[in-house]
Amino acid sequence: MSRKLPRAILSAAQCKALDRRAIETLAIPGYQLMQRAAHASLALIRQRWPDIRSVSIWVGSGNNGGDGVVLARMAHELGWQVQLVVAALDVRDRATNEAAEAWRDLPVDITPEVYTDNLRVGAELIVDALLGIGLRGEVREPLCSMIGAINAAVQPVLALDQPSGLDTDLGVVLGCAVKANVTLAFIANKLGWLTAEGPEYAGERYWASLGVPEELIDQTQPYVNLTTESWVRSKLLPRSRTAHKGNFGVLTVLGGNLGMGGSVIMAVEAALRAGVGRVILLTRPEHLSAALTRVPEAMVHGVERPGEYVDLVQQSDALVVGPGLGGDQWALDMLSLAEGFDGPRLFDADALNLIAQGHVRGGTNVVFTPHPGEVARLLGISSAQVQADRVAALLNLERRYGGVQLVKGAGTLCSKNGQIEVCDLGNPGMATAGMGDILSGIIGSLLAQGFTPASAAACGVWIHARAGDLAAARGERGLLASDLLDQIRSAVNYNEIDN
Repeated sequence: MSRKLPRAILSAAQCKALDRRAIETLAIPGYQLMQRAAHASLALIRQRWPDIRSVSIWVGSGNNGGDGVVLARMAHELGWQVQLVVAALDVRDRATNEAAEAWRDLPVDITPEVYTDNLRVGAELIVDALLGIGLRGEVREPLCSMIGAINAAVQPVLALDQPSGLDTDLGVVLGCAVKANVTLAFIANKLGWLTAEGPEYAGERYWASLGVPEELIDQTQPYVNLTTESWVRSKLLPRSRTAHKGNFGVLTVLGGNLGMGGSVIMAVEAALRAGVGRVILLTRPEHLSAALTRVPEAMVHGVERPGEYVDLVQQSDALVVGPGLGGDQWALDMLSLAEGFDGPRLFDADALNLIAQGHVRGGTNVVFTPHPGEVARLLGISSAQVQADRVAALLNLERRYGGVQLVKGAGTLCSKNGQIEVCDLGNPGMATAGMGDILSGIIGSLLAQGFTPASAAACGVWIHARAGDLAAARGERGLLASDLLDQIRSAVNYNEIDN
C-alpha cells in the first residue's frame, strides 16, 4: 500500500465494473481479491500502529463486511484479540458470494457480537467495514447508531475502502458517516475522500492496488483525474539557460477599487513568484504608492478612466480580472477592458459577481475561479446545493459559461470539456482572506507563460495548495495569504533544484 495515490479516479460504478474485469480477464477469484484487501489492511495496521495486538472490527453483510471478516480471521491467526461487531445476528446469513465465503472461513472461536448501546470496546483499534462503495441513500438504523458509537470511541479508527456513510462519488455525508483516522482504499482512487466533506472523514489516505495492474485501470475513462506532483512537474519544465523575460509573458491585473488595494497587490506578487516575465497592474490611483512600495518589480498605473488603457491591455499575454474590483461604474469600465481582449482571461471575485449579473459573457479562452458562494450566484442556486454535488455544479458552470471552470474549497475541482481535475493538497489554515487572490495571480502567471487554460488552472491550484502546505509548517492557525508568497518559489522550482 502507498500514500502516493494514483492519478485516475473512478466512480463507484466504475470500481464495481473494474472488480468484475479483474475477476474475468485476469482470472483473479473474487474471494482472492477480498483476501488481498484484508492482507493489505493488516499490513497497514502493523505499519501504522506497530504495537497493536487487539482489534474491534465492525462489519456489514456486503463485500466491505467480507473484507472485515477475512481481516478478523488473519488477525486471529496472529494471536491477536479480535472483537467482531455486527448490527444483527442475521448479518452472516444475509451475506452472499465472496462475503458468504469469508464467513464460512471464520474460526468458530470468533463469535460475532450484536451491537447494543452498552457494547464494550476494549480493543486498541476499531476497523470500519460496515458499508462499502455501493451505498445509496441515507444510512439507516441501527447502522447510524453504530457509526455514532465508533465516532464517540477513544480508539483510532481505520476505514476499509472508504468511511461508512460517505458518498463515494460526491464526498457528502449520507446522514451519518464514520470519521476515520486512516482510510485504506482498494484498487482504485475515489473522489469522495478528496473533496467536499471527504477529507474531514477520511483522515490519512492510503491506497492498495491488490495486484490489479494499472493497464486495466487505464482502460477505463477516469471519472476524475487527481492532479499529482509528477503531472505538474511534467508541465513545469526547466528553463533555457539563455532565457530572457520576454520568453515568459506579460500579465495584466485589473482590480483594486477604493479600500481594496491589497487584493491586487497580492495577486501581482504571486504572479511574479510563479515565474511570469512582467506584470502590469491597473488599479485606483490611491493604491499606486502602496503597490510600488510592496512590489517595485511591477509596472503600476493609477487608472481614473479605464477606456484610456485599451492599447496597453492589448499588449498583454493574459489578464487577471476581479481581485478587489468592486461593483461600481469604475469596476464595470474595467470589466469592459477585459471583454475586448482576445487572449486568455481569468475572472475572479467581484468580476464573477458582475458576470452573474449579466455584464459579461464567458467564452472558450477564460478561466473562472469561484468559491461555492460565487458558484451559487453564477448558477442561481444555493451554496448548500453546490456543496451537495460539487461535480454537477462544476459541469453546469462549464455548460453555461464555457472555458475552464473551478469550484474552490477542500478538494478544489477544475474542468475543461468535462475533463475534471481534483487537488488533494491544501489545509484549513488557507481558509482566510486573500487566498483566492494568490491563486488568481498564480494561474494568471501560468496563462501568460503560455500554459493552456486547463493546464494553468490545474497546475495553479496544485502550486497554490502546495505553497499553503509549506507555509503551514509552523501551524495552520494564523496563516496569512501573504505567507504563501515565498513558498510559491519552492513549489514551482522543484525541477530546477532537483536537477
